[in-house]
Amino acid sequence: VNPPKPNEPSYQLFLKEKQHTLCSLAERSQLVVDTLNSIPGFKVNPAMGAMYVFPRIELPKKAIAAAEKEGQQPDVFYAFKLLESTGICVIPGSGFEQRPGTYHFRTTILPQKEKMKTMLENLKQFHIRFLEEYK
Repeated sequence: VNPPKPNEPSYQLFLKEKQHTLCSLAERSQLVVDTLNSIPGFKVNPAMGAMYVFPRIELPKKAIAAAEKEGQQPDVFYAFKLLESTGICVIPGSGFEQRPGTYHFRTTILPQKEKMKTMLENLKQFHIRFLEEYK
């Protein structure tokens, strides 16, 4: 809220730490976007100054029908299955008023890089199993 000024002793350290943080966030954002876009049925745009992304996911008709049977939006169904199976928590896109017939979720880019890599691999494996189960 009140960062050091250029003539103050901690200013150079502040700049160094700020640059490190911004570079780290940009690196993690690119990792998330690249990895999610490599998963079949996922499409995500780069984060533009935010600390989260909204990947669009294509869901099989059987998954959509299973969601309706449970009285859930398909992206909510997917998010709960993901949480129950992996412990990964995402926010269904239907909570953000998405276009009808499309499905999204919101996920953050904030975890440290190694944890992010693990999460993304677990998400990818879950999604592959999910597609197989509901094909």
